[in-house]
Amino acid sequence: MPIKIPKDLPAADVLRREHIFVMDTLRATTQDIRPLKILMLNLMPTKAVTETQIARLLGNTPLQIELELVKVKHDTKNTSQEHMIAFYRNFSEIKENFYDGMIITGAPVEHLPFGEVDYWDELCEIMDWSTTHVFSTLHICWAAQAALFHHYGIKKKALDQKLFGVFDHTVEDRACMLFRGFDDVFRAPHSRHTALDEEALRKEKDLAVLASSVKAGPYAIADTAGRKIFITGHCEYDADTLRSEYVRDKTAGLPIEIPENYFPGDDDTASPLNTWRSGASLLYSNWLNYYVYQETPYIVESIGDIGR
Repeated sequence: MPIKIPKDLPAADVLRREHIFVMDTLRATTQDIRPLKILMLNLMPTKAVTETQIARLLGNTPLQIELELVKVKHDTKNTSQEHMIAFYRNFSEIKENFYDGMIITGAPVEHLPFGEVDYWDELCEIMDWSTTHVFSTLHICWAAQAALFHHYGIKKKALDQKLFGVFDHTVEDRACMLFRGFDDVFRAPHSRHTALDEEALRKEKDLAVLASSVKAGPYAIADTAGRKIFITGHCEYDADTLRSEYVRDKTAGLPIEIPENYFPGDDDTASPLNTWRSGASLLYSNWLNYYVYQETPYIVESIGDIGR
């Protein structure tokens, strides 16, 4: 089934070239199907890149998805105002709506204490709002750290060296539906300077670590109801995303090591292989199917009546 996105969103052309079924709003109105309403709060600076990465994974499922984009009140330097005005809405414009699912992306602000992020108060308002207006929310990387701190008081800590590369992970809870069908070992990219307080995380009775990595630590965490899910890595990344970050930092003279387990033979002139694509597709498919589609009420407005 297709993903329904705004007709002129740049991601649409990319997805069509990849043979992912994209449906614009006009055609969707002729379908007698209630699509899953998914809201994405995109905090990444390169908005169009992240839109495409996430839309690709949402569109690679048998479910019809209607994707909406929302922003915080924050000046973006890497995306044109024309793009933001055309495709993004302010939180005030959508706060009365209800959604089957929501994705909150990472953001390049992990060097700051949470309270010093200039949109922290608005983000907290949105995260609180999501508990009554969204059935299941997926938090990615920094957003996972931010939400775990906001909802549960779990702190982050600085790493001695950037965690940068593609790492092996194992599923800790084989009964969880999020990792149904996964291999015993799967790979996922990480790119961050901070980590969760794992001891505090594992002591929190309302949370469960679903998958983890010896090198990268807890990877997937969920609340007991599966309505708040936290992913500490970036399985949505394209094959060359880590390379772009590596070249950017190296060119700027910043301290950066070659991403681990990424370039063949650690040769940074070689083309990296995407060894996490299938796991990423399966994770998003499982989230949409088992945590959203199978559980969310048909009358989406009734989400507010369901206890957290």
